[in-house]
Amino acid sequence: MSAWAPGGVLVSSIEITAATVRRGDVIQLGGQACRVGDLIQLPQGAKQLLFESGELLTMHARTRLVAMRMLRRR
Repeated sequence: MSAWAPGGVLVSSIEITAATVRRGDVIQLGGQACRVGDLIQLPQGAKQLLFESGELLTMHARTRLVAMRMLRRR
């Protein structure tokens, strides 16, 4: 699902894994939208996500989540 947001930005709902997660992705956790602020690579393909709100989440190599990603059109 994609939708235009104010400012000419396309917002898309995508499935992410530890290999594809990016800074700025918005993940819904426990009914709260959390924006990824930083990523730390861990052994065996896992990543630790640091959200802008201060929470941490560890994504293992096989973890799959749905996130909202802002895509700028050029």
